[in-house]
Amino acid sequence: MRLNLQVVKKLYLFLLGIGPGIFAIGYTIGTGSVTSMIVAGSSYGMQLLWVLALSCLFSWVLMEAYGRYYLVTGETALFAFRKHLKFGKLVAILIIVGITFGQWNSLIGILGISANAIVETLALFIPSIKGKEYGWVLGVAVLIIGIMYALLWKGKYGIFEKILLFFVTLMGLSFLLSLFIVLPDPAEIVSGFIPSIPQVEGGRMLVAAFVGTTMAAATFISRPLFIQGKGWTQENLKEQQKDALWAALLIFFISGSIMAVAMGALYESGTAVTKVLDMVYALQPVAGRFAIAIFFMGTLAAGLSSVFPILMIAPLMIADYQQGKLDTSSKQFKVLTGIACLIGLAVPIFGANPIQAQILTQVFNVFVLPLVILGILILVNNKALMGKHKAGLALNTGMVLALIFACIISYNGMIAIWEKI
Repeated sequence: MRLNLQVVKKLYLFLLGIGPGIFAIGYTIGTGSVTSMIVAGSSYGMQLLWVLALSCLFSWVLMEAYGRYYLVTGETALFAFRKHLKFGKLVAILIIVGITFGQWNSLIGILGISANAIVETLALFIPSIKGKEYGWVLGVAVLIIGIMYALLWKGKYGIFEKILLFFVTLMGLSFLLSLFIVLPDPAEIVSGFIPSIPQVEGGRMLVAAFVGTTMAAATFISRPLFIQGKGWTQENLKEQQKDALWAALLIFFISGSIMAVAMGALYESGTAVTKVLDMVYALQPVAGRFAIAIFFMGTLAAGLSSVFPILMIAPLMIADYQQGKLDTSSKQFKVLTGIACLIGLAVPIFGANPIQAQILTQVFNVFVLPLVILGILILVNNKALMGKHKAGLALNTGMVLALIFACIISYNGMIAIWEKI
């Protein structure tokens, strides 16, 4: 027991050292990501692992680019777009609208899945809940969002970082433990690095959702703000590089673990994921109620780790555009986070299927991504701004490939939505 506590303590200290990357993991791995990974793993095995790997690789490149730009110039993303880019004001406004729309839509599904996960788990132990799920789900959703909003009123970066750190640690341990319970075939995992797209209905949409939840534009735009909140300066360039790399690696390993667990538990049996706890029911014969507990904790932690930063994204971007500062205590911040809280209750109020809602909302996140990549590509190649820290061949190659990848995925996403209409 003492050894286990020491391991957890070392992991906690390691994650604490990551810094702003914790927010990147929080934005990226939510119930949207968990849902996409479970649906992919249960329906197609590890066929889409290559999409996850590319998304994480390009996420690392973009986190490095945005982090480097801020540390060298002291300017945050949207403030710099408005100041230095031709049509920069229009670009910045389009990014604010696009990211807010995508993130608030994600919030709707995330809160619905988190509340459903809690209620479905409680129903296993309190049978009287059966038939009364709507009221319970709505009540739990209101409780979750109320607690989150109360925490946001504190308005301090250090508190936000520690809260996210707790959720990310719990999430990572839960899903990695699930992986060791199922132990999928390593050969199947390796085969997932061979590029292919499932030639079935919904295959294009799932690929777009994968990228939308992993290459999250909000992660990159908000990175300078959280580096500012951390208090890093140009002397922390190396720490920023390590932070970006570790964040991308953890996103890949945690997300890949979820996909592998879904493959091992559901793929061979052909079980479809239509409810939040379908995954847990598949694990139960292997590990009994222990499986319910660990996967429930992971799903809940993933949801809560995303709800927290998503509530902040609109006021953060607007303050970034206005003054280039991390604003977490103004009236504007509190009003906009309050509006986001109300919007997040849409799925619990209307009783929609949170699984279906979450997949569709993740697709919308890819459409603003090309603008986010193109903007930073121009800025980090501006020698007058960057001096000797101007982007070199490796970073430019990574950003150009990321831009091409994002454009292809956005095109796929548009076709997927058109086919859905």
